[in-house]
Amino acid sequence: MLSSPAARRRGIAYAVLVAISILLLALSSSEPMLELRRGVGFAMAPVQGALRDATRQVTSVFAAFSEIERLRVLNEELGQRVQLLELENRQLESIRGQNQQLSELLDVRASLEYETVAAEVISRRLTSAERVITLGRGSEAGIREGDVVIAGGGALVGTVATVGTNFSQVTLLSDSRFRVVGLDETSRSTGLIVGQLDRPLSMINVPATEEIAVGETIITAGIDLGGGIRSPFPRGLLIGTIVDVQRSPAEVLQSALVLPAAPLDRLEYVLVIVDYAGGQPSPDSGGSPLPSPLGTFVPAP
Repeated sequence: MLSSPAARRRGIAYAVLVAISILLLALSSSEPMLELRRGVGFAMAPVQGALRDATRQVTSVFAAFSEIERLRVLNEELGQRVQLLELENRQLESIRGQNQQLSELLDVRASLEYETVAAEVISRRLTSAERVITLGRGSEAGIREGDVVIAGGGALVGTVATVGTNFSQVTLLSDSRFRVVGLDETSRSTGLIVGQLDRPLSMINVPATEEIAVGETIITAGIDLGGGIRSPFPRGLLIGTIVDVQRSPAEVLQSALVLPAAPLDRLEYVLVIVDYAGGQPSPDSGGSPLPSPLGTFVPAP
């Protein structure tokens, strides 16, 4: 039994709500209620569509952020792979270049009549005053001062200037102190080859009556002067190719520029000829020639 007016009012409100609920349940399938629900649904359709579109847009934004992050990570991974592949490619190119040089040296060694020692270039001193390389082999391998150094294709590199037990320094063909007599394979003209550092070699003292031309090949002349004096260089080593001829009608001599055949600034391996004796005869050796430290040779007048 209800004990107070407030309790009675709560009871009455509860009973009314129950009755309304029962009534709504009874009328939910009636035609008026269906029409009402359809009207409300029609009225709410734009709002529901807007809500769906907004939800889809928010979902799309989050999906886009997620895709961007995934692509960023993938791009970083691809970048790292590209760097690794580039490094491997550079290593393979270096190995390929070394193998090519070694293969060319083996071919040269097989074609030479002289004994040679293969050596690796361990340092370079290429300055505005000199062109010198250091080899990783020295007197323990039979290398001596004055020995001739060549590269692939039988191209002249220079001569040994200093020898240690396990190293040797080579004055390159491009050094301004270097001298060697060159022979034009086509015209058979001779001239003195002089190093000019970072410029092409200079071929000087060529008689103006001789025909020399751009594109012709210059080799070591290997001229013996008689009296036991032998050229410091074996005959027929490749020096380079004429790239320019400088002549004047009033001059008795002409000159040319010669591009070295050997890649003097990029050498990695060379051959040292260890059993060729050139130069002036030695009084103590029964007339055997002695090597010249810089391979200097002046042509006969």
